[in-house]
Amino acid sequence: MNWYEKLNEYFPVEEMKSKKHMELLLKEKGDVYHKDESKYHVLMYAEFEDFIFIDYIFVSGAARGQGIGHKILEKLKEKGKPIILEVEPVDYEDSDTEKRQRFYKREGFIHAESIGYRRRSLATNEINEMEILFWAPENESEEMVYESMKKMYEKIHTYKDVELYGKSYQDVDDVLTFEE
Repeated sequence: MNWYEKLNEYFPVEEMKSKKHMELLLKEKGDVYHKDESKYHVLMYAEFEDFIFIDYIFVSGAARGQGIGHKILEKLKEKGKPIILEVEPVDYEDSDTEKRQRFYKREGFIHAESIGYRRRSLATNEINEMEILFWAPENESEEMVYESMKKMYEKIHTYKDVELYGKSYQDVDDVLTFEE
């Protein structure tokens, strides 16, 4: 099973970029967008000058509990930049959502309470609401996280969207909100 199949099997369709989208990012934005993989994990992330955005992180069920996720995050934390990611809200009918949130909390990530994130999936046309979590080595503000998310949304999520999907994603100001 290749890296994209692993991600596609694990993540809901409304959260997935197309394989072509990710391959284009790796090829044309290779200075920013990166893939790190092994037999047991796949990590897709964007590293900007002042922050890192985790696009997808997958650890094989066979390897869970062996510290692989912790090691992946430690490697990113060593870069000394804030790390931002999107995570599904806890759904008590899906125990994985709760486990994921607990894992990130143990790793020192906190919820961005003032940032709202709602985007329409081009795959399903449904509104997808996500929570923003971040790790801030210098106690960076939620406002900095918000500005970073806007930059990431425009440079990564919507990259060549019309060319790839036949229509454009919503405008960043319709997707991300900040309440002081």
